Amino acid sequence: MVPLTQLWLAVIISAVFVFVASSVIHMLLKYHQSEYKKLPDEAKLLEAMRTVGVPRGTYAFPRAANYKDMSSPEMIEKYNQGPVGMMTGPPATGKSLTNWFIYCLVIGVFAAYVAGRTLSPGEEYLQVFRVVGTGYAGAFAQDAIWMGQAWSATIKSIVDGLVYALLTAGVFGWLWPQ
Repeated sequence: MVPLTQLWLAVIISAVFVFVASSVIHMLLKYHQSEYKKLPDEAKLLEAMRTVGVPRGTYAFPRAANYKDMSSPEMIEKYNQGPVGMMTGPPATGKSLTNWFIYCLVIGVFAAYVAGRTLSPGEEYLQVFRVVGTGYAGAFAQDAIWMGQAWSATIKSIVDGLVYALLTAGVFGWLWPQ
């Protein structure tokens, strides 16, 4: 067993590596840009939303009052007529980047906890790599399942998660206590 206190450097360095890799993926490679479509006549739609006073927040539309009403003929007709969507906002880059780095640290702490409880000091690099490399990718499928995100976008996020998991595993394997 390895205490978390001996793994703090691996947690921090893996978070930095993942943060840098995600920056490269999103700012240089830009293969996620195709995931979002622009609304037709966006200016007119945004003005209509301002006119009715839609405040910033997270919305689903059309939205039923409760789960029972979701299967009512009226709601089914609204779904069939469309549009159907989810809306969030606004983007806050600085806050999002800070929260992303904190999330990377938290994932590193979870990886350190699991590895520290299942592995001993002096374990081989590959064994540490296998145990630690199980994070990041699995949670992305829920966006396609529940939010209607395109599977192509979900698969890109899963690939990103695999890159993050491999980086985290590599750092832990490299810095594993002897």
